[in-house]
Amino acid sequence: MKIFIDTADIGEVARLSRFGIIDGVTTNPALIARMGLDFRSIVEEMCRIVDGPVSAEVVSESGESMIREAEEIARFHPNVVVKLPATPEGFYALRQVSRLGIKTNFTIVYTANQALLAAKLGATYVSPFVGRLDANSTNGCDLVREIRQIYNNFGFKTQILAASMRNAVYVKEAALAGADVATIPPEVIDAMMKNELTELSLKGFLAEWDALPSEKRSYFSMDTRS
Repeated sequence: MKIFIDTADIGEVARLSRFGIIDGVTTNPALIARMGLDFRSIVEEMCRIVDGPVSAEVVSESGESMIREAEEIARFHPNVVVKLPATPEGFYALRQVSRLGIKTNFTIVYTANQALLAAKLGATYVSPFVGRLDANSTNGCDLVREIRQIYNNFGFKTQILAASMRNAVYVKEAALAGADVATIPPEVIDAMMKNELTELSLKGFLAEWDALPSEKRSYFSMDTRS
């Protein structure tokens, strides 16, 4: 499963990209504007840091305005993917934008029917909001499984991009459910790399190492703690 980072913070994109686990980025104008930054500049910088898809969202509500905005956003960089909302006007825009050859991320998806229609209209990605569904007494990863089955049934190429990953458990469940991608906040990516048992085990191993006589440890030139 591919891992996208969900943030407007360039510093976080750069920090986590050095691990080699980040395949793309998702962001939106509201997050960037809240930080007082320029939307295009931030998206272009993200494209320079991450050699992969960078999703940038439209803010218009009418289909025609979404199409015009999508064309403008797509010109930012070849890696840009335009996020369109799962509304009736968004479906209209998706059809036209797909015909223009613009890569799309059809977002805020909450039903398998929305995902089915998005795939028929040529969406590159469809983003079910897993965490938000769970917060409303619905199993978000069940939706991912339904979409996966439908796409497999008919050979749709649209990729399932699991969104609203509120903790590491959601990421694991999305992967088990068959998501192609998960877009994950920086703090959740950090949590995925850590485990208390790993830390305790490491402390034990290092304590055993430190207890060895120095002549034993000298065989390992890599040990720089002596």
